[in-house]
Amino acid sequence: MQKTPDYQQQIIQTHASLIVATVKAAQAKQTPAELEQAFKVSEQNGWTKLIAAIRKIIAGERSETILQGMDEEDQTIIDAILKGIQDASTLPDPNAKADASMAAPGLAGMIHAARTGQPQALQMLAGMAEQMTAAGGDMALLGGIMKKLIDGERDIEKLNKGMGAQGNSLLQSILEEQAKLELH
Repeated sequence: MQKTPDYQQQIIQTHASLIVATVKAAQAKQTPAELEQAFKVSEQNGWTKLIAAIRKIIAGERSETILQGMDEEDQTIIDAILKGIQDASTLPDPNAKADASMAAPGLAGMIHAARTGQPQALQMLAGMAEQMTAAGGDMALLGGIMKKLIDGERDIEKLNKGMGAQGNSLLQSILEEQAKLELH
């Protein structure tokens, strides 16, 4: 799957807190207890390569060879951390809300890639769906219908049950992007 700037930005914003906390830990050359706890939970959820790379960065490694063998999402996160260490102005704002206009094309692209048999896209969507579900509200509902979207469901009335105006708008944007992708 090809990286697009919007897709990369979506990943960076989704993981902004982790990126900023890692940069601070790398600068201090120590991992605070709450970040260590987050690492343990992440490892238990299958993010072992990412956390191993983050631990190396905190220990002082800065080589881009650290990116080898990682999936696209992990590479984007590590790249953002390395850039943030070099230039703090590149760090994402962990308090910023994700831009729905950026989310729709990125999610639609990943859904399309998963539908066309790209296992990496399916894996990334599963992780995102899990995070969305944990976020609650409309994001949880959207995370809960991800499999239906991958399976090809496009009836908005079946998909938007319980969603508020914002969630419905995002879902509509995703479906519009899906329609464009399916034409090609």
